[in-house]
Amino acid sequence: MRALITGGAGFIGSAVARAFIREGKDEILVLDKLTYAGNLASLQLVASDPRFSFLKADICDRTAVTRAFADFQPDVLMHLAAESHVDRSIDGPAAFIETNLVGTFTLLEAALEYWRTLPAARAASFRFQHISTDEVFGSLGADGLFREDTPYAPNSPYSASKAGSDHLVRAWGHTYGLPVIVTNCSNNYGPYHFPEKLIPLTIINAIEGKPLPVYGKGENIRDWLYVEDHAAALMLVAREGAVGASYNVGGSNEWRNIDVVYAICDLLQELRPREGGYRDLVTFVTDRPGHDLRYAIDSSKIERDLG
Repeated sequence: MRALITGGAGFIGSAVARAFIREGKDEILVLDKLTYAGNLASLQLVASDPRFSFLKADICDRTAVTRAFADFQPDVLMHLAAESHVDRSIDGPAAFIETNLVGTFTLLEAALEYWRTLPAARAASFRFQHISTDEVFGSLGADGLFREDTPYAPNSPYSASKAGSDHLVRAWGHTYGLPVIVTNCSNNYGPYHFPEKLIPLTIINAIEGKPLPVYGKGENIRDWLYVEDHAAALMLVAREGAVGASYNVGGSNEWRNIDVVYAICDLLQELRPREGGYRDLVTFVTDRPGHDLRYAIDSSKIERDLG
């Protein structure tokens, strides 16, 4: 298989790229703009492999995207390129609208044009795989789980832009017949995680003896998913997912933010003892505007349909 991976130098995208090269015989082209969240070091382990290639380009650049399709001739587009940091979306939403909505539209148009030129057998096997987030579903109370049929209710500029991109993908599938699949994942963690995010920020600040900022009272709950497990799920969907389907990918691993921070503090105290411990570095800060209380995913469909 030939996989074109947008955002493949990002946190989740690079995990997908590494997994493809490590586990299969597939060829991949990583397309990434290399913004603040793109990190070529995350691809260093696979960059020298002859089945790996890289193109620095913006998904909003129709000429570059069209050329990438024409030159690489992918069997699947795995679309992970996105502005994804909620706090940044609150401070500067324009970049999120541009990348997540206009960029996705540009990819859809280029993919549709490319798909229509393919021979029948290749057109039938082509997939436009759009990777999204559980945040499009809004916020849960103490009970319940997000399912694939949960109504969309995004609450931040980030989640609204991702919800819009999900709707665009489904519209291109329904209206034009483009073979699309959507996945919605819970909070990822693991190697090469961007240092603004909760887990790496807590680790880095703790090691440096800096305050460990926690929003509000730390009671917001997230369903944590190991990034390499997510990559494995995305590769499985690329090979076996049903056209037009959506799949929720979660870790079934709910933690309050404060408990995540305390767990890191306690592990660090074992590995790198500090006088007085690390918990005293925890600093509660003003809550994020519109901070969703709880996310949790029902992954039973992908378990049932794809094993």
